[in-house]
Amino acid sequence: MLRLTEIKLPLDHPDDALRKAICQHLGVAADELLSHSVYRRSVDARKKTAITLIYALDVEVRDEAAVLARLPGERSVMPAPDTTYRFVARAPAGLATRPVVIGTGPCGLFAGLLLAQMGFRPIILERGKIVRERTKDTWGLWRKGELNPDSNVQFGEGGAGTFSDGKLYSQIKDPQHHGRKVLEEFVKAGAPAEILYVNKPHIGTFRLVSMVEKMRASIFALGGEVRFGCKVEEIAIDRDAAGNVQVRGIRLAGGEEIATGHVVLAVGHSARDTFQMLFDQGVYIEAKPFSIGIRIEHPQSLIDRARFGPAAGHPLLGAADYKLVHHCANGRTAYSFCMCPGGTVVAATSEPGRVVTNGMSQYSRAERNANSGIVVDISPEVDYPGHPLAGIDFQRHWESMAFEAGGGSYSAPAQRVGDFLAGRPSTAQGAVEPSYTPGVHWTDLSLCLPPFVVAALREALPAFDKQIHGFAMADAVMTGVETRTSSPIRIKRGSDFQSLNTRGLYPAGEGAGYAGGILSAGVDGIKVAEALALDMVKGA
Repeated sequence: MLRLTEIKLPLDHPDDALRKAICQHLGVAADELLSHSVYRRSVDARKKTAITLIYALDVEVRDEAAVLARLPGERSVMPAPDTTYRFVARAPAGLATRPVVIGTGPCGLFAGLLLAQMGFRPIILERGKIVRERTKDTWGLWRKGELNPDSNVQFGEGGAGTFSDGKLYSQIKDPQHHGRKVLEEFVKAGAPAEILYVNKPHIGTFRLVSMVEKMRASIFALGGEVRFGCKVEEIAIDRDAAGNVQVRGIRLAGGEEIATGHVVLAVGHSARDTFQMLFDQGVYIEAKPFSIGIRIEHPQSLIDRARFGPAAGHPLLGAADYKLVHHCANGRTAYSFCMCPGGTVVAATSEPGRVVTNGMSQYSRAERNANSGIVVDISPEVDYPGHPLAGIDFQRHWESMAFEAGGGSYSAPAQRVGDFLAGRPSTAQGAVEPSYTPGVHWTDLSLCLPPFVVAALREALPAFDKQIHGFAMADAVMTGVETRTSSPIRIKRGSDFQSLNTRGLYPAGEGAGYAGGILSAGVDGIKVAEALALDMVKGA
């Protein structure tokens, strides 16, 4: 099998154009091309009047060696890499204890699934509810303004990614092709097969619900357990005379203790009470940078025209996205984050008396507005120095200010871009209808953002307008606040994936500061599961 890259064809090319392009590129006759499949398809929309599709293909020809010999040094033609996933270990018979996974977001699900597939029968613990019940609680906040602190956008089966755009792309280095394993497992669970080859795959929110259920069923079928309503209150540890620390089990809020020497910590970055518990127990934690800002909404048609020109609306292109960055005069960087084409802005708080926003869309991406976080970088050294958990206090402060600015309810503070740039409060919506539920309260967003963030956004929005005409339109809607961009802490681990100072504890995923998004979290879950499995086999 050969991997052929950089095959460029017009957006509306005929069905047989791909086969002809392969033969021409390789210099083979039509009868020498035995088969081909699309490995990756991306879009080049730099020239809006001549948008092209760029293919990477897996190709089978009659004499691969001759083709390679004829094209020495041709970087676009090479043997196709082997992306087959191979398990690193199998559980030996008679293991005294079972590994425990805390959290059922993408990281925890994949850690648990891999451990189950390798025969280790993991026990997976989730503080929230089963995904269908969690969905009801989430809608309770969105429709009625009623928050369940343990069952919401952040907590429950599927993690925060369940109520998102379902993006499945990342910029992580992945030499072992773990990302392919993630995508293949998602397809088995009901995701559309196109996620295996489109450049920016996504699956949307509602498909994730049924996929999570199928993955849970697979874990059960392989001897694992998934327990809900199980909040971990303590990591039980042993400390020897030399000060070495080893996990020996966990204690749940109801008093139950589970003996284990191997714990995957796959909590999300909103598990603030868990971070406090770990810090109090002496687990090494350090503060890390994250970002803070707002959600911005425009008509999706505006973004489509700006990105695709006359091809806007083409079925292969779908709803257009964007990625924007501006380096500001105050030394900060403003950038787009978690852009959701054809989606909605959603309430994403997990604590009473606080307002947090996030973006969500369905697979169709058919809603009228595009939304994205526009956020500004912050750092521990400058903005929240002095304590590893100080970033959490920083987040809480501005989330509480947003709650007040939103009218003292779970309505979110909102402002039109024109008013924000002019430094005046908004009193009513314009042409763009905000999608946030349970509703918005028109106000001045400078009441719930740090002054340096306000300054950076006022500089960045006109700059973004030069890249996407209409981005700074007066009636575009800004909704506050976006604080959960990434974890405010990192629970550092060594090359063996264990905590630097607590043996048997495997910090993983977004909450531990080692992932950002569904795909990278799933990949990290696989890596941690492999490391844990190898350690258990070694100690058996």
